[in-house]
Amino acid sequence: MNIHKTSPGLRLLLITAGLLALWQALVWLTNTPHFILPGPFRVLNALWEQRSLIGEHALVTMAEIIMGMVLGCLLGFASAMLLQWSRSFRAWLLPVLIVSQAIPVFALAPILMIWLGYGMASKVVMAALVIFFPVTSACYDGLQRTSRDWLQLAQTMGASSAQVLWQIRLPAALPSLASGLRVAATVAPIGAVIGEWVGSSSGLGYLMLHANARMQVDTVFASLIVLASLSLLLYFSVDYVLRKLIHWTA
Repeated sequence: MNIHKTSPGLRLLLITAGLLALWQALVWLTNTPHFILPGPFRVLNALWEQRSLIGEHALVTMAEIIMGMVLGCLLGFASAMLLQWSRSFRAWLLPVLIVSQAIPVFALAPILMIWLGYGMASKVVMAALVIFFPVTSACYDGLQRTSRDWLQLAQTMGASSAQVLWQIRLPAALPSLASGLRVAATVAPIGAVIGEWVGSSSGLGYLMLHANARMQVDTVFASLIVLASLSLLLYFSVDYVLRKLIHWTA
């Protein structure tokens, strides 16, 4: 078999099968109790038996992730455009962005619970906060790296600052923005799950927390598998859309 010609789906299947085999071998060789490290068959059995419960919580988490990603990407894009548009705004906003990244997400989660409650809103904001800076940074970096030849040509043709930003800098920054969106798709689940751990009544994070307290480790692993699958689905969906929209970077 030629590895380079293997389809992505088949590669993912082979990698998954290999990891499951290593997992089962580790359980057999170490004879670890199932309440510490359950085998893959026990986890898959828990996933099947509790599919309705896990699926219900997974829908909540997925909704939080998607809404948080949309909010965070819009805020990140708007911030990057403002940073590029106004020097005075840049002088005020850049320090705020840097300081915001020095505050651990776990430290913000309880405050958001107090302000926004234990519902979905606090988790959406948590997910948005996690992805806000990567999107802002990637988009602003792309706007800054516009070819000088293009900018000089626009200046020669008498283009206004707004025309240069929207018609030259922004199209040139799309590949960098796409990279930021891919990072956002990867880390968005982190914010949502952290919010569910701190305080919630539904979601995969809530389910894992309560299953862990009852020593139902197989349920915890089953929830993790579903969360990882949702994250992969989100990433590949975003990547597919970006490759179609920005086809010249593929």
